[in-house]
Amino acid sequence: MTPLIRTTYLTFIYILLYLPIGVLITYSFNDARFSLLWHHFSLNWYRELLHDHDLWIAFFHSLILGVTSSLTACIMGFFSCSHLFLTHRGKAGFIQHVLLLLIIIPDLIFGVALLVFFNLINIPPGFLSLFIAHVTFCLPFVMITIKGRMATLDINLFYSAVDLGASYHKTLTRIILPLLWPAILSAFLLGFTLSLDDVMISYFVAGPEFNILPLTIYSLVRAGVTPELNALCSLTFLLSMTTVLVAHAISRKKP
Repeated sequence: MTPLIRTTYLTFIYILLYLPIGVLITYSFNDARFSLLWHHFSLNWYRELLHDHDLWIAFFHSLILGVTSSLTACIMGFFSCSHLFLTHRGKAGFIQHVLLLLIIIPDLIFGVALLVFFNLINIPPGFLSLFIAHVTFCLPFVMITIKGRMATLDINLFYSAVDLGASYHKTLTRIILPLLWPAILSAFLLGFTLSLDDVMISYFVAGPEFNILPLTIYSLVRAGVTPELNALCSLTFLLSMTTVLVAHAISRKKP
């Protein structure tokens, strides 16, 4: 494949991916009640968005849920990877296949399964059910991210510290953790992005008392697309893209 054909092909793919998002962002600056009728450039809908109390409540709920669930998933993922891929390396291949299986399970099936599970153990829909669900689907991504960086480390660092008398806890906190912090931070940002963007799984386990931003956007879209909704989606896309870029930049740093 010649460089010209490859460049043309990749350009076409990126246009297909990002052209709808570009249209959405463009019409968020439209000074018209209906999104498909362009009048002139205006920031009116962003000002309207700033004064929408319900949307800001949903945004802060999503922020709290994303930070707590991704932080919990990172803590669990770090200790799980340290236990599995440092002290029980023989089982690493099987565990990695199990993690990949959790990632490829359709969100619809995962959401229904969590709904049935919460009904069986009598957990009402709300923050707790959302928190458990988000930790569950973020954990495989977190563990794979941390495991990928852990595979680049020299395992002799771990064994040498243990041979020299360091305890398992001190070895993890003073040697392994400083070397893995870029991967852990990258996994945290990735988990936060997944939590912030999730609709399907949250739809099955959310309750009326704790509304989150993705479900709010979904309910607004069903009533019709408005310029205020375009502004909200534009800001959400900007936040998600910034988080992903920061996570990618951190993950590329060498330990």
